[in-house]
Amino acid sequence: MLTAFARAFRTPDLRKKLLFTLAIMAVFRLGSLVPTPGVSYTQVQSCIKGASTSGVLSLVNLFSGGALLQLSIFALGIMPYITSSIIIQLLTVVIPRFETLKKEGQSGTAKLTQYTRYLTIGLAVLQSATLVTIARNPSQLFGPSCTSIMPDESLPTILIMVLTMTAGTGVIMWLGELVTDRGIGNGMSLLIFTSIAARFPTSLWALRTKGWDKFIIVILLGLVIIAAVVFVEQSQRRIPVQYAKRMIGRRMYGGTSTYIPLKVNMAGVIPVIFASSLLSLPSLIAQFQRGTGRPPGWVTWVDQNLTRGDHPIYMLAYVGLIVFFTFFYVSITFNPDEVADNMKKYGGFIPGIRAGRPTAEYLDYVLTRITVAGALYLGLISLIPLIAFVLVGADQNFPFGGTSILIIVGVGLETVKQIESQLQQRHYEGFLR
Repeated sequence: MLTAFARAFRTPDLRKKLLFTLAIMAVFRLGSLVPTPGVSYTQVQSCIKGASTSGVLSLVNLFSGGALLQLSIFALGIMPYITSSIIIQLLTVVIPRFETLKKEGQSGTAKLTQYTRYLTIGLAVLQSATLVTIARNPSQLFGPSCTSIMPDESLPTILIMVLTMTAGTGVIMWLGELVTDRGIGNGMSLLIFTSIAARFPTSLWALRTKGWDKFIIVILLGLVIIAAVVFVEQSQRRIPVQYAKRMIGRRMYGGTSTYIPLKVNMAGVIPVIFASSLLSLPSLIAQFQRGTGRPPGWVTWVDQNLTRGDHPIYMLAYVGLIVFFTFFYVSITFNPDEVADNMKKYGGFIPGIRAGRPTAEYLDYVLTRITVAGALYLGLISLIPLIAFVLVGADQNFPFGGTSILIIVGVGLETVKQIESQLQQRHYEGFLR
């Protein structure tokens, strides 16, 4: 593998792409450390030591590589773009205009990408304004020990902070597209990978304080978890497809055999993001009722059951939402009826299954069984940080599990595959021999 990396760097155009990608990742990490104008850097650093985020704030802080708590110019990270991409993807099922654009090919995809950018900027304005509001009362973000991090709370300062964070989100979008066009791999995915990987050393060092015996056990278990995630992420059910021979003009087409790859985890990390966001809403709503003298009973119930990750009700709700969103997301991204119609249109059929409705029913049957395994797998992986919190006292940024390990393994595998294909195009041996 190291030899393959050396060969990749010895290839001029591939070396240029790799160095360009590394340079963009370095610029992204640098922007995560530059404080936003109007924020006291020294006070933020003193407040970070006692900070404890949860729910959506924990997810945003993870995807921003810790920039959220730093209140840097890249504090929002890639989260507005992820949210807008998911919203546009869901709207393609609801809005006929978006569905038409999706079927138009490259021109329609470019238009949807433009809508995604506009929505990203709108969400960035909304989220940056919310973050500035929280920064004016920093005890919600850093805990009761932190009282003030903004020396000047005038309207011009607030507007500058909102504008700066929104512009930072636009720059992140631009950097991600630069990597996609001129570098290696998907730019947005690599920026998320960079944010999460940057927090790995800190999370591992925090585990060392629990004792060297627990640290070694966690490292060994982490390697086992990574191997299991790689195995499941690469697993797929291949449904054979045979295309009949057709005469078009004077040429014979078809007669080939191929397959439809159905991955075990077709939904990726999207269900985990949806479940984390939705599960944090009750706590966010209850927060507005805590200032009263005697909060309602439902606020107390939420504080006791839906704010602690180690509570059984929280775990059951978390896994249940992940299973639900896995089925929901797979149902809107893979349509068995559409696949069966396309196969029938081009003369394709599954051996032993009639074309048309029987093919769609067979695909739906197989997809449902695979999705059950994928949903349970996502639920189990997402519970690892919560279980580690109980067993070894780790924080919510436990590195080997949940959203972080799914993204790191998924993006790492995809990037290695792209480098592999680039090497094979130049008649070199790849990573896999």
